[in-house]
Amino acid sequence: MAKKQKKSQTGGTPATVALTGAGVAFTLHAYDHDPSHPSYGDEAAEAMGVSPGRVFKTLVAEVDGELTVAVVPVAGSLDLKALAAAVSGKRAVMADPAAAERTTGYVRGGISPLGQRKKLRTVLDDSASAHATICVSAGRRGLEVELSPADLAALTSATLAPIGRE
Repeated sequence: MAKKQKKSQTGGTPATVALTGAGVAFTLHAYDHDPSHPSYGDEAAEAMGVSPGRVFKTLVAEVDGELTVAVVPVAGSLDLKALAAAVSGKRAVMADPAAAERTTGYVRGGISPLGQRKKLRTVLDDSASAHATICVSAGRRGLEVELSPADLAALTSATLAPIGRE
């Protein structure tokens, strides 16, 4: 019981708990989420005053029937063929949103690549390497975590590949 209380007092999510447990340096950015905003990622970039090229969205796709996480800049989109190629697959399609939520433990617009209920194969767009830090969802709408791309890749065992499209 005390654990839950402490967790809610610090605003912990499975993503921030994973980061803290790993001893990784990160900065948390909270903002008021507007449910009417057309894009979760663009909203985050605007609210934080950060270039959309440094804010990455977490998408769940199915590659040859296996759920796979793709982390790409919010300024662009996911290249499904490139994602399939990055994991030596043949065909990729976007995952059913309910399956993505159930498997990751997060809701759409708040799916983090960190602290997922089930660890999924992850691919991080290689453009992340051009930045000292990037921002990804911290596990709920209106909460982002800023960390180094190297730390994100290490914690998620991500493959870096050119999977984003502008």
